Amino acid sequence: MSRLFEPLTLRDVTFANRAWVAPMCQYSAVDGQPQDWHLVHLGALAAGGAGLVMTEATSVTPQGRISPADTGIWTDEQIPAWRRITDFIRSQQTVPGIQLAHAGRKASTAPPWDGGRYVAEAEGGWGDTAGPSPLAFAELPAPTALSRDDIAVTVAAFARAAVRAIEAGFEVVELHAAHGYLLHSFLSPLSNQRTDEYGGDFDNRVRMLIETTEAVRQVWPERQPLFVRVSATDWAECGWDGDSTVELARRLRALGVDLLDCSTGGAIPGVRIPTGPSYQVPFAARVRREAGLPTAAVGLITEPEQAEGIIASGEADAVMMARALLRDPHWPQRAAHELGAKVRWPNQYQRASWPNA
Repeated sequence: MSRLFEPLTLRDVTFANRAWVAPMCQYSAVDGQPQDWHLVHLGALAAGGAGLVMTEATSVTPQGRISPADTGIWTDEQIPAWRRITDFIRSQQTVPGIQLAHAGRKASTAPPWDGGRYVAEAEGGWGDTAGPSPLAFAELPAPTALSRDDIAVTVAAFARAAVRAIEAGFEVVELHAAHGYLLHSFLSPLSNQRTDEYGGDFDNRVRMLIETTEAVRQVWPERQPLFVRVSATDWAECGWDGDSTVELARRLRALGVDLLDCSTGGAIPGVRIPTGPSYQVPFAARVRREAGLPTAAVGLITEPEQAEGIIASGEADAVMMARALLRDPHWPQRAAHELGAKVRWPNQYQRASWPNA
């Protein structure tokens, strides 16, 4: 029996398997509204047999988008377009999830194929970005440090977005506290140099994420899981590290978080990351072992036997894949065949399924 293709239940939501779709920005929205591209992109991944399909980083405010072409859920007008997508994902017996995000000081930039440069207000961006401290990321403009009132407003925006996510039909919500975006930038001492109750020691730097988690868990249905994505290390001296991640995981678990999605990096540019197959898996394994919180492993997980080994060894409860699924949206169906397991095929594709092929 393949462990990768065993169901996983968190609260009242059961995932058909543990091969999941990681959040992947598509830079193809209009005024925050997902388009036909998103329906086809996310729908194809659901039809390909994944147990969970997570949206791209979806902003809780207009100014929190990574780019003007990012999706959002800051207004009720965006709900119907998302509902169309979640309805289709569920029709494939796949769980739809949404990642709620605020890009912070890395906001208002162009899509990667346009160089990722800063987009000024005159070009459709916005004149000001936000962060814990007025420290610029690379060549981007320095952000404005959020006031205590600004922090409260942002926390409330995450909670309101979660309420809209319920209306839009999502069954999982994930808070994006990784990759140098707003919540991560409060966690990392490399980007947070505040001297008030939101900066300085560990307790203060985690405060905004703790408050955001509490606010979202309060409005998110008790029967549905809440995930948090973190960068488990900044890969830099004096930055956020694995010890900090384990302690944060313990606190998040006590607040009702059901799974930690363990990525790394993004706080500062120019760091050397020792990439390689499964290079981030040890962080997920440590959190699972020391904090007692289920985890998802990410990062250069590409082969069925590799993914199977991560789950079978107890290093993580699920694997989240990105580029491997862009190359082959039917990766779960192929992996199930190679591992001798069963996975759902759409009726329309049954003639191509194994052993029918």
